Amino acid sequence: MIKFIKRFYLGLIFFILYIPIVVLIVQSFNAGESRAKWEGFSFRWYEQVFTDPNIVSALIITISIALLAALFSTIIGTLAAIGIHAMKKRPQSMMLALNNIPMTMPDIVTGISLMLLFIFTKVERGYVTMLLAHITFDIPYVVLSVLPKLKQMNKHSYEAALDLGATPTYALFHVILPEIMPGVITGAMLAFTLSLDDFTISYFTTSPLVQNLSTLIYSQARKGIKPTMNALSALMFIALLILLLVVNRRSNKAEEK
Repeated sequence: MIKFIKRFYLGLIFFILYIPIVVLIVQSFNAGESRAKWEGFSFRWYEQVFTDPNIVSALIITISIALLAALFSTIIGTLAAIGIHAMKKRPQSMMLALNNIPMTMPDIVTGISLMLLFIFTKVERGYVTMLLAHITFDIPYVVLSVLPKLKQMNKHSYEAALDLGATPTYALFHVILPEIMPGVITGAMLAFTLSLDDFTISYFTTSPLVQNLSTLIYSQARKGIKPTMNALSALMFIALLILLLVVNRRSNKAEEK
């Protein structure tokens, strides 16, 4: 009986969480504009998603920022993780605490803080500021993805490479990076996923002239939900679901090894 209650409770929670998403996806195939009446199955709104210039522009901005943010945050985060791993226990604990603070803070705090920084430094908000903001909040996640692989690596491998005549740069690229590459790839995919659907930080660090998909959906929703927004939201949900499944699969394989 207790097991049944637990399963029922868990199923109820998932039902409450996902039924709105299911309704949104179903409505995205509704041929009519009414959300209260089903007027037939159609791909009409999906076709309009890829013909609307505003949506296409936001899609290009979203993907380009996600790719660049993932690239730069992976490079910086990997180097930071290697540096933190090489520290002694006390400074390492301090650096990990500092690394974890941005992840525990609400996104609105990070977004407003970055916005005030750009205003104070008189940097015009737009594509570059949004990219810098995304790199900033992606780095801690990359660090946490790479550190476990560094801890699993034989700590004497790097020193052995140096003893055999390798330069520090050569040892970094040919000894350390191949060992931690699964963690680097996981961190890059996680950074890309987080950047792809971010709204709060993007909203505070960009201008109305430069919008990604999340800020575009928000601005359109204020005027009234259009059926194309249902299709766009459904596509974003499916893309993020696939990426998260891939990241979790890689993490599970790493844990099994």
